[in-house]
Amino acid sequence: MTHQHATRRIVIKNQQGLHARPADAFVKLANQFQSNIEIERDTLRVSGKSILDLLTLVAEQGVQLTIIADGPDAEAAADALAALVETFVEEDDQPDTPTD
Repeated sequence: MTHQHATRRIVIKNQQGLHARPADAFVKLANQFQSNIEIERDTLRVSGKSILDLLTLVAEQGVQLTIIADGPDAEAAADALAALVETFVEEDDQPDTPTD
């Protein structure tokens, strides 16, 4: 099996930043891949497979992060995770449904 290395730069676009719910979705997706996945903000690099690590990034709206994947499915992992981050904007922009 071929070892791959992939990086993707992402910008957190949603108003609430990378809070617990999107971080949980990110970690669940990251754990579906065999590759080692790390997220870097400036000089801080954490595991992309740990929700606690992701939350230490304090990634607010406008923050630029780098997804770094190393392993047999690195390209697919980086693409899927970058695409997932794009959906965070759509999810958080949905109006709350009023309850009776």
